[in-house]
Amino acid sequence: MNKVKSYEISKHVVMQAYQNIKANAGAAGVDGKTIEEFERNLKGNLYKIWNRMSSGSYFPPPVKAVPIPKKQGGERILGVPTVMDRIAQAVAKIMLEPNLEPPLGVINR
Repeated sequence: MNKVKSYEISKHVVMQAYQNIKANAGAAGVDGKTIEEFERNLKGNLYKIWNRMSSGSYFPPPVKAVPIPKKQGGERILGVPTVMDRIAQAVAKIMLEPNLEPPLGVINR
């Protein structure tokens, strides 16, 4: 039987992640929602992210594939996540980064 794990994620961290994503702007993902559309129900959308992530039930949606031309010809595919998923990724980064950064003075060679 699968048990869902809960995580301690403060609503402040979700707000901080949203502000970081808003500052970077970015294109709409597969759902077609821009940051402006996301903000129309900001409180509800941020609560949804917080609730799903803190309960362990957040699952990222598909990523929009956008072809980008290369200088030397051809193209590469760029994956564009939804606004909601970019915020969720930023929450994970904020929560994990302090534990994963090497201590000051340690140099990787």
